[in-house]
This record gives sequence, structure tokens and C-alpha cells, in this order.
Amino acid sequence: MDKRVVMIIAHRNFRDEELLETKKVLEDAECSVKIASTDTIPARGMFGAFVKPDFTLDRVVVDNYEAVIFVGGSGSEVYFNNPTAHLVARETYEKKKVLGAICIAPCILANAGVLKGKNATVWDGKYILLLEKKGAKYTGKNVEVDGKIVTANGPESAEEFGKAILKLLE
Repeated sequence: MDKRVVMIIAHRNFRDEELLETKKVLEDAECSVKIASTDTIPARGMFGAFVKPDFTLDRVVVDNYEAVIFVGGSGSEVYFNNPTAHLVARETYEKKKVLGAICIAPCILANAGVLKGKNATVWDGKYILLLEKKGAKYTGKNVEVDGKIVTANGPESAEEFGKAILKLLE
């Protein structure tokens, strides 16, 4: 499968499994995966994984990818109110490309306005309230697919999340 995917991670405290397991599922299916963050020096996961981003978030060109994925972890809150992240999410949605978010990252999509009226899932607690406040229908599923939007609730769902994205890319 010759599909191009960009995964957006926090520069500090992205969730290791959500990046690495999802990326492995995609690369095993021969997708080309790039990583974007707020800086190109090595980014550090919550459990110590180091990853060198290919480019910064402001250099993401949605037209160059079939899918855009926001990775969770506590660090992903840096994108909750980030105008560039919101722009990327909205453009991905408007161009009918696959848009994914896992753990607490669905809050980025909610704040960008693309989950209004959509079924979605997210980690828990206050994040559920944020999604609902922005008009999403919280389902509580591990992985939720609504149109071309895929949301997942956390690291245990990373592999299933990757497979759901793959299915939409086929």
C-alpha cells in the first residue's frame, strides 16, 4: 500500500505506544510515515522513547498525505488550543482525508471543530466532558470510526487504532 501518513507528536511526553505501535501497523502495510512536532530535535515519550521528528508542525502540507494522526500522551495538551494544529485538523477533514487522534488527542479535533455531531471516543474524565461540550457524541468504545475520522481511547488501543486507519486507507 503506497499511502503517506503524518503523525503529529508532542515534543515532550507523547505516549510511546500510541506512536510506535500505530506506526508499526502502518509501516508493516507499507505506508510511508513521517513525524511532525514543534521542534526537530529528538522528542521524548512519557516512557523514554526518543524519536527525531522529520519536520515541524507548521511545515505539514495536508495535500502531501492520505492521513493525519494526532498522537496522545500528556504532552499533547500543547496542541489543544494550537491554531496550527487546528488548521491542519480542519484542512484534513475538509479535504476528506483520514484524520486520527488517540488518547487525549481527540480534544485537539474537538477544539478544531471537526467532531461536532460525530461519534468519538477519548481517554476519560474531563476529556469526555470537553468532547461533549464541543458537540461530539462520546461512545466509550476503544476505537470509534465516524466517516474518515478515527478516534481511540488510549495506549491499549494503539494497534486496533492503526488497523482502523489502515482500513480507511485501503
